[in-house]
This record gives sequence, structure tokens and C-alpha cells, in this order.
Amino acid sequence: MKPIWAELKPLLFSMALFSFVINLLYLVPALFMLQVFDRVIPTNSRETLWVLLGGVGTALFILFVLDYVRLRLQHLTGHIVDERLSPPVVHAVVTAAARSTLNARPDAMRDIATLRGLFSANGLTALMDAPWIVVYVAVIAFFHPALGLGAAGAAAVMIGLAWLNDRVNQKALDAVQRETRQASRYVEGSLRNAEVLQAMGMTERLLGRWRKQQDEALALQASTSHASVSFSAASRFLRQGVQVMMMSIGAYLVLTQAASAGVMIATTVLLGRALQPVEQIVGSWRVLNEARSAYRRLRDLCEHFGKDVPRMSLPRPVGHVRVHGISFRPPGSEKLALSGVSLNLVAGEALAIIGPSAAGKSTLARLMTGIWQPTMGTIRLDGTELSTWSRRELGPWIGYVPQDVELFDGTVADNICRLGEPDGEAVIAAAKRANAHEMIVQLPMGYDTQIGDSGARLSPGQRQRIALARAMYGDVRLLVLDEPNASLDAEGEIALARALSGLRAEGVTSIVVTHRPSLVAHVDKILILEAGQVKQFGPASEVMKSMQKQAQAALTERAA
Repeated sequence: MKPIWAELKPLLFSMALFSFVINLLYLVPALFMLQVFDRVIPTNSRETLWVLLGGVGTALFILFVLDYVRLRLQHLTGHIVDERLSPPVVHAVVTAAARSTLNARPDAMRDIATLRGLFSANGLTALMDAPWIVVYVAVIAFFHPALGLGAAGAAAVMIGLAWLNDRVNQKALDAVQRETRQASRYVEGSLRNAEVLQAMGMTERLLGRWRKQQDEALALQASTSHASVSFSAASRFLRQGVQVMMMSIGAYLVLTQAASAGVMIATTVLLGRALQPVEQIVGSWRVLNEARSAYRRLRDLCEHFGKDVPRMSLPRPVGHVRVHGISFRPPGSEKLALSGVSLNLVAGEALAIIGPSAAGKSTLARLMTGIWQPTMGTIRLDGTELSTWSRRELGPWIGYVPQDVELFDGTVADNICRLGEPDGEAVIAAAKRANAHEMIVQLPMGYDTQIGDSGARLSPGQRQRIALARAMYGDVRLLVLDEPNASLDAEGEIALARALSGLRAEGVTSIVVTHRPSLVAHVDKILILEAGQVKQFGPASEVMKSMQKQAQAALTERAA
């Protein structure tokens, strides 16, 4: 966030400079009225009037130009905020989502829009104009101390009202935003199970639960809106009352010949200008508060899951993987999911990770890709810890198929080429490596087939095979597959087995998490996990013999 603010400082300084000149020029209409009432009318001097009109016209034209430029700078600042903030926030959101530690992932993008919207509202310029209240009050006091005292009191009351508005509404506004986000996330998350909702008639129950959360949010919003509207109405009422009060004081001073009529009129104009920023701040307080909360959330997000720091480029890895004594505790959990796991794979070896459910197999797969970082221990690729690689450089060397396959909205080719610019030859080569080419060309538009959101137009087996082709795209040196055959039919399993054999021949290191024995015949080593610990690790033939002996011993024991 600091580099962004460093880039914005010149623009904000320019806006502040324009605000300085603009507020100086806002003194001109008041001085014009002062001169008209005190000099032009008493002396009946038309020449003086024309000179004053020419001067005030020039000043107002300059004011128009400067105000226009300030507004353009304001919108430019909002554009820069969006342009500079989006990349690191997207990086942070993806990192946080991959680590399953961020519950409000979509809100980060809304927060950027909220922060950008601040620069399109009146609140920012009102904040820049607010210090000029002191100047305007000082000018009024120069006209007469009584008028200055009244103006200072009026400004103090308005500022106190703005402060009270903040104290009363800040926590309530935060609660409204939190409840609204929770209600929206509940529906968005439930829509992933739309088929279950429809098939089992659960839509009305979903609506009921959402309605309950939404009603709580609306109740809070109604209470907060009532308070905000009350403060806004009170602000307008006080401003009108202050204008009447100041006009009355001015009239009294005129009657007692302590001030001129020009002073009375000029004071009224200046006071209106002095109180305008305060009234705008009170009216825009919700926008300002939301922007402040959005900034804090984005700052915390980027601090915890910031973009990769610049790292020295490393050479293309061969694929030697060494895991030494890693343990891992998931975020928010006190229990270790993995404890003391060690293994070693030379380039080109294939490893099968097997074990009962909740043994930590998928956790180990995520750690091997660098998505998560171990709590203890190290994972090295060609002797370099995964955490020291730049994700941008490491990504092309790694292929990964998660347990729950998700594709992106777009074409088959878009997904295989990892959202890059499709290279026809490379896309087809990856599909052939995954033995998915024949399946893809049978789709309505082949590689140009639009697959819909998350691949909704494809069967689970088709999605899994396209995800496998995506994992094999390019010069992959480490392939991690988590239950890659979970949705495959017999033909798909044969294609997967052939793909693994081909990768071994190419020298690609492969790690496969599986429950099925069909893939074990195509690996060099087997790792058996149980309760997060290594039960057995070694060459596939030895581990298989050991498993068979254990199974036979168990059968003999049962028979006895």
C-alpha cells in the first residue's frame, strides 16, 4: 500500500494546491458584495461597478477552470487507485483463498470499488476545504469581533455534530457491512449446491435462512440510516438557523452603525462557504466511513498475503524433490495435520501417496506445490526451498490437479494454456500428453468449445481430463495430482495411466494421491500416511509386498 500512496502524493498535493487557490477565489464574491454595498451604491459609481464586474468575472472563470481541473485530478486519482491496487489485492486474494484462510474473498474487490468511489464523491474535496473554515472565520472576525464569535460558534457546533455523527454511527456502519457481507456470502456459497437445492426442494429453506440474516442486516441498516438522516437533517437545520442568526447580528450591527450593510452581506456569503464543507462531510460520512473500513481491510490483506517480493531468477529445475521433517498445522487449528514427514524423489520418479481418509494426503499435496508452507521442516526443489521461489517463475514448472477440479469460464484452449494466450501447438501437445486430445476434438467446437462457469457444460470426467491437460501444459517438471481418477471412467483411467508412464519417460517427477490400486502399478515409490504421519515409505514393489503381508496377517488373525 505504501508505494501506491507514494505515487498518489503528487496528485493529492496538486489537489490541495488547487483547493488553496479555489478557496482564495471564493473570497472574491464576498468582497465584491462588500464593495458594491459600501462603495458603488453610496457613490453611484457605474465605472467602479464595471471594474468590479470585470474582476469578479475573471476570478469566477479562473475558479471554474481550477475546479474542473481539480475534479479531473480527483477522478484520475481514483483510476490510479484502482489500477495500482488491483494487482496486489488480486495476488493477495488468490494466495489467501488457496490457503483457505480468507472468508470474505469477493469483498476485497468490492473494497477497491469503495475506495475508488471515495475519489468520485464530494467527501474528499470537503476534507481538503475543511481547514479553510479557520480562514473564513478569521476574515469574518476582521469585519467585526461579534460576527467572528458567532461564526466560530457556528463552525464549532457543526464540527461537533460531525464528530458526534462519527462516534454514534461508526460501529453501527461496520456491523451493517459485516452482516450484509455474511448474508451475500451465504447465498453465493449455497449456489454451488444448486442441484441439491433444486432436487431436494431446499430452496425455500435456503431463502428462509438468508431472509433471517438479511433482516438482521436491514434492521441494523435502518437504525443506522435513521441516525445518519437525523444528523444530516440537523446539520441542514443548524446551517439555516446559523445563517438567520448571523444575518440578525449583522442587521443589529448595521442599525447601531457598528458595521456596514456590505459587511452584513459579505459575512453571510462567507459563512455559507465556511459551513459548506462541514455539511458535505456530515452528508458523506457513510461514504467516508466505508472507504476508511475498506482501506483497513485491504491494508491488512496485503500485509498478510502480499505480492511476491522480487527474487533472483533460478534456473529451470530438473525435478529433484526432497522433503525433510515437515509438520503442518492448518490455520485456526491446534492439531497438526502432518507431523515429521520426510521423503526423497529423484527427477523422473513417480510417487503414490495412499492412506485412509483424513490422513493428510491432500494437505501434503498442497505443501508440495508451495500453495501452503510447512509449519516446520523444509520442502526443496533441486535443493532450493519452495518458499524462496517466485510464484511467477515456479508456476510454469509445476502441474497441479486438485481434488475438487475447477475450470475457468472460457474455452477448452483457454483453460489448458492456463489463461495465457493460446498456443495451438502447445495446447494440443498438452492434451495429447494427457491422452485427452481425442475426447476434446469430439466436443461441439473442439478446443474452442465454451465450457461455461467452472466447466458447467462438461461432465465431471471431462473436466478432470482437461484439468490434467492443463497440469501438463508447457515444460512441467513437477506434477502433483490429487485423486486425478476420482471422476474418470475406465477409458479415462487407462488414459491417465498412459500419461503417467509417458511423464516418467520424459523425466517429469510425479506425485499422485490416490485410493485406487490401478495407478500404483505406474509409480516408483509409495508413501503411506496415517493420522498425518509416515507409516511406510519406499520402493513400490517393497511397500506392496509389505502391504500384502500385513493384509494376509490380518486375515489369518481374523480366521483364528
